[in-house]
Amino acid sequence: MKRIINEMKLRLPAVSINESVARSCISSFMAELDPTVEELCDMRCAVSEAVTNVIVHAYKNHPEGTPAFIYISARLYNEREITVEVSDNGCGIEDIERARAPMFTTGEPGERCGMGFLVMESFTDSLTVKSRVGKGTTVLMRKILGKGEGAPRDDGKRS
Repeated sequence: MKRIINEMKLRLPAVSINESVARSCISSFMAELDPTVEELCDMRCAVSEAVTNVIVHAYKNHPEGTPAFIYISARLYNEREITVEVSDNGCGIEDIERARAPMFTTGEPGERCGMGFLVMESFTDSLTVKSRVGKGTTVLMRKILGKGEGAPRDDGKRS
């Protein structure tokens, strides 16, 4: 039976320096599951992309001087699974399917490549995006880890 073995919540101002803070926090937090380097890098990349999207897009037209935050919650499960939720109270996304399409961006042409959701999806086992215009967006990423460092691989060999 799947059960939560650890969880955390984090609130960071939506400024670019906090993209690296979020990556570091998730790396440290998921260390309990003994991830491989590849698994660790996958989640760091996915979280980095989610946080960058909040910083660049969510609060794009936010009134100056009004607080803008990134909310991150993460859970570890006994079955070597991690979920990370990145959310904001920003402008929201009008058309999620269109926003998930490669090369779509709300930025100026040539300014952004529009691959954020595709990047997140490629590094996780599942990606769910929920959004309400004027209320914000939540991205839920799920990654199931292998058997861990030193555990037998599927081919029976030791790593």
